[in-house]
Amino acid sequence: MRSPLNTQYDFIVCGSGSSGSVVARRLAENPEVNVLLLEAGRDDDVDTVLKAEQWPLNLGSATDWNFSAEPSPHLNGRAIPLNMGKVLGGGSSINVMMWSRGHKNDWDYFASEAGDDAWNYEAVLDIYRAIEDWQGVPDPAHRGTGGLVFVQPSPDPHPVAPAALDAAETVGIPSFDSPNGVMMEGDGGAAISDIRVRAGVRQSVFRAYTYPYMDRPNLTVLTDALVTRVLLDNQTATGVEFVYEDKTHRIAAGVEVILSLGAINTPKVLMLSGIGDSTDLARLGIAPVQHLAGVGRNLQDHAGINCVWESPGTLAPRNTSSESTIFWKSDPALDTPDLQCCQLETPFASAETAALFGMPAYGWSMFTGVVRPESRGRLWLTGSGPADPVRIEANLLSHPADLAAAVAGVERTREIGNAAPLRPYAKREVMPVKLTGRGLERYVHDAAITYWHQTCTAKMGRDELSVVDGQLRVYGIQRLRIADGSIMPRVTTGNTMAPCVVIGERAAQILRHTHRL
Repeated sequence: MRSPLNTQYDFIVCGSGSSGSVVARRLAENPEVNVLLLEAGRDDDVDTVLKAEQWPLNLGSATDWNFSAEPSPHLNGRAIPLNMGKVLGGGSSINVMMWSRGHKNDWDYFASEAGDDAWNYEAVLDIYRAIEDWQGVPDPAHRGTGGLVFVQPSPDPHPVAPAALDAAETVGIPSFDSPNGVMMEGDGGAAISDIRVRAGVRQSVFRAYTYPYMDRPNLTVLTDALVTRVLLDNQTATGVEFVYEDKTHRIAAGVEVILSLGAINTPKVLMLSGIGDSTDLARLGIAPVQHLAGVGRNLQDHAGINCVWESPGTLAPRNTSSESTIFWKSDPALDTPDLQCCQLETPFASAETAALFGMPAYGWSMFTGVVRPESRGRLWLTGSGPADPVRIEANLLSHPADLAAAVAGVERTREIGNAAPLRPYAKREVMPVKLTGRGLERYVHDAAITYWHQTCTAKMGRDELSVVDGQLRVYGIQRLRIADGSIMPRVTTGNTMAPCVVIGERAAQILRHTHRL
């Protein structure tokens, strides 16, 4: 991180999050390949990142991009924050550390959209088995050991977590040894959460993949380096422009540039580089280089709604304070679970519902997410300069089907939270209590916040809104690929860190095969 910069590297990877860290590591494994990894955020050697229980302190801090969505009529006019990691490790350094692979149907859909079976569930399952160092009940058909990714069920969970699994069974939701594997090949279920924590220390993707290679002379990692544009020459990416120590630098890429900046900054940099909707770009004075109408469109996220109970006393949260997770269907006819509930061992709610209902001194929550949303958002540039903010219309719960799913999710969550196995931990239900009909819909509009899974703004596919093909190449541009959550055609069912690691692994496979590394 203190090494002098070269004028050219073979590969420049922009962004050190859950995909970029993987790509940089896999490329640097070849000692003949020079890699530059650029990160706009700070170093990750801070307590709020490293100590698992301190994850909430990252929200709104210097390790957060602090994006905010536009006020939305679908959220009763609220403008909600959209937290994203601005630090080595990206989202994997500020998230709740849950390892959730996505449903089998998600990956088969990816393969269908890309026209490439290398994205299907069976192929991705091979990747998961290869990279995991699974510490739970052995399951050779689904889990791997000895890989880079340490994963374990939340160890010694607070008794409220297994009680939640017992409560789920009272409404017909079966329990499993893990929320991954067979549970996410069918109708869903309940399990103790798989987490990326070892002895209380966060295991970010950067720490797992890139950090062990920091002493390699062929890998340079630069923090506080804000990527502003991709340098282009006749539809070919030749390098990147970035700001470092208040100076603008231009570094050449001899082979390829890989954007791994996340679902907001990746489309922003594309548009600043002249890649996007040509009419919108020209209106801002940006010369269009490649018309791709889908850049910044198709924004997807999981809306989460909290139900809160007061406990007789403090629960003394353990691990990540979120130790059980439940997937189920709002409609039995669906092919995939569309709802996810994560139990939190603290009271947690939106500012509006907290003000309306009051928050208990001691309590726990069940955070229910709509994880197969029909709602779609979009982001725009507000100016032609890198410092100009993006305008983000998240559009959470804008589709009637998502509102219906959210209402059904809250109703089922209340059944679980008020079931007999959880009664020893509940003094009273705080919110939403017995709201029904329009009253419950208003509660959902007031309570909904992001699940922090912004994705899909530079989607992989073959239609008019697709930005990359199945090989992650940006359409119409040579030597430029995208590897992050923005390439998802549809947000995965559950937390997005693990799928982003797979996206990084797939990108690395493609690059090594293409360039015979």
